[in-house]
Amino acid sequence: MSTIAPDWLLVFFVASVIAALYVDFVMLRKQGAHAVTVKEALNWSLAWIGLSFAFNALFWWAVRDTTGDTALANARALEFLTGYLIEKSLAVDNIFVFLMIFTYFSVPAEYQKRVLMIGVIGAIVLRTIMILIGGWLVTEFHWILYVFGALLVVTGIKMWMAAGKEPHLDDNPALKLLRRILPVSSRFDGERFFTRENGKRIATPLLMVVAMVGITDIIFAVDSIPAIFAITTDPFIVLSSNIFAILGLRAMFFLLAAVAAKFHLLNYGLSIILLFIGTKMLLVDFVKIPVAISLGFVVVVLAATMLLSVKTAPKLDRQSQSS
Repeated sequence: MSTIAPDWLLVFFVASVIAALYVDFVMLRKQGAHAVTVKEALNWSLAWIGLSFAFNALFWWAVRDTTGDTALANARALEFLTGYLIEKSLAVDNIFVFLMIFTYFSVPAEYQKRVLMIGVIGAIVLRTIMILIGGWLVTEFHWILYVFGALLVVTGIKMWMAAGKEPHLDDNPALKLLRRILPVSSRFDGERFFTRENGKRIATPLLMVVAMVGITDIIFAVDSIPAIFAITTDPFIVLSSNIFAILGLRAMFFLLAAVAAKFHLLNYGLSIILLFIGTKMLLVDFVKIPVAISLGFVVVVLAATMLLSVKTAPKLDRQSQSS
């Protein structure tokens, strides 16, 4: 697997991710267990987005400096931006599921921050492995792109059909399996994952929440990672855009949790994006859709869906009140 990124940028990328996680952990430890405010979530979201854009600018400069080709640098930076935006938008669906998990287990607001931090670490490790494997498969077996494309189309159809329906965890097979394997306490014990009851060491509901968040991310990674391979097959661009999108996942969760009800049509938009990307991948050897068009399509669909959600939400509220 080859990449256009120079070796020093690979090292800088790894160092940046480690430094960002360290800062996040230090802040988490200093603040302790507390409910994250919308203002705090907004500030952190803007900081993560700013860091991602700064890295993309550095990536652009590195490519231009290495190759001397400004047009190539522009194209690769646009691929990063498109992959980042796609991953960021698909992460919204993750967030809605995380919100459902927290609600189902009645997780206190002050404990949610730590769970999401652990989820981010797990997602980074998991997706790095999956992207490296996916990059190798694409390099060795070109036809795997058709498999990825079909997977995205099927996922897009399923997401459209499930949009607007209230999901339930009671029938979730992963949750049933976890409950069979682990005896679980009926109460939280601070931020601990294990507690003692009647002299026995058993799991707390918080451990179940962490496990469900991890399982959820595995499921969504299977859908979102192929989506970026539809934009570029450069493993560094796929990995870096994916990881930078994940780094801001925790802050984005608390930001969207406050306004989730206003974006009730967003899943329809995400399903359209998946269908578009999947079709693009299926036609990769027949029709070349420029990255700029893909980026524009994603932006327009997201903006239109969010705008329609905001406009129709008050009507829905009035209908529910009258009934």
